[in-house]
Amino acid sequence: MIEITEEVPSPFCGIGTDDLSIQVDGVTLKVLKNGCAVNTPLFEQAITDTSPRVAGQAVSLQEAVTKAANLLKNTKLPVIGGCATDVNGMRGLLALADRCGAVVDNMNFTGARNNFLALQDSGWMNTTLAEVKNRCDLLLIVGTDVEAFAPRFFERYLWTDAMFVDDTSQRQVIYLGKTPSGNASTSPNGKTAQVFECATADLPEVMAVLRALVKKQPIRAASVAGIAIADLQTIADKLKAASYGVVTWAAGALAYRQAELTVQTLSEMIKDLNDQNTRCSGLPLAGKEGDQTANQVCGWTTGYPARTRFSQGYPEYDPFLNDTNVLLADGEADALVWVQAFNINSVPPVTDLPTIVVGRSGMTFTKEPDVFIPVGTPGIDHAGHAYRMDNVVAIRLKKLRDSGLPSTADVLNAIEQAM
Repeated sequence: MIEITEEVPSPFCGIGTDDLSIQVDGVTLKVLKNGCAVNTPLFEQAITDTSPRVAGQAVSLQEAVTKAANLLKNTKLPVIGGCATDVNGMRGLLALADRCGAVVDNMNFTGARNNFLALQDSGWMNTTLAEVKNRCDLLLIVGTDVEAFAPRFFERYLWTDAMFVDDTSQRQVIYLGKTPSGNASTSPNGKTAQVFECATADLPEVMAVLRALVKKQPIRAASVAGIAIADLQTIADKLKAASYGVVTWAAGALAYRQAELTVQTLSEMIKDLNDQNTRCSGLPLAGKEGDQTANQVCGWTTGYPARTRFSQGYPEYDPFLNDTNVLLADGEADALVWVQAFNINSVPPVTDLPTIVVGRSGMTFTKEPDVFIPVGTPGIDHAGHAYRMDNVVAIRLKKLRDSGLPSTADVLNAIEQAM
């Protein structure tokens, strides 16, 4: 029987999209309304694997769980990577890590580290998506393409009704660094975003100059990284004149060494603006594939984000040494568990170590893992909770179909109990 479910929340886009209309025909899903380039393919992904595999051979769930537990029983430093799951899945993951003394590392942490290092060193002043929707009159986008990250961001949070902005079509959008990939940033009345393009690697210098201009410091150069100082002065003046400016960035897009210093510079600039009789806040872009959920649950459980190890019997955080790829390359790890309930293309790194994959149905591997257990996707195959990008809302995910696939939490809890 075909059913249509309305007001479906998405665990995939990170911005709390909760208005999708989805047709359910057995185990087949079709997005009928309010889909996007990020959400639609992930909701419509077909189920191809229903049985666990051990060494490539189909087995029962109990056999796969037993084999996984046996592989982990005598390890000294297993690594649990990926971490793409919901709140309960992450709780199960941490329980398993505590039991076997594993390192927990989220696959997106290298990018997120740029944010964490800045936050831990000097703090920041950030806002929520609701505040952006209801108060923002100037959005400065640094070094990323918001439309590619979350195609419906502008529709949902800028070009929509607001509590404290009379005419949202008059909001100003400025891109600093990358050029937008589409026209979603164009206002309903046809006003296009201002774009000041530079290479990503030049952003540290550009942001340093922009902060200096906000602080009214003299700049003797005529341009920086191809951007005229006069244009940066205009941006600084607009930020100071705004009623509620917002500066947004994606830490993972800042792909250069010590990018945390760029995050720190723009975070300090936001503080400077708040000292000058205006309001300004930051908005880090994140939340795809459970990275915010992983760090939130790890944070309230251990006091640390991911990249935390339990090999000493207590959590130890190190954002550099507890890196899955580093531990594999240096020969420190002796087993790999990969948890990925959202994206079939996000497969574990190839290694000769015993490998256990608890992943979404449909994954294909360059090298078959020792154990593969297909699991249901939160928000499709079972209910759950996932944190959106601003970390203040845990989205309540719906169950849309009966696929017969277990949840990540059920599988990881079973492995932990079998040990």
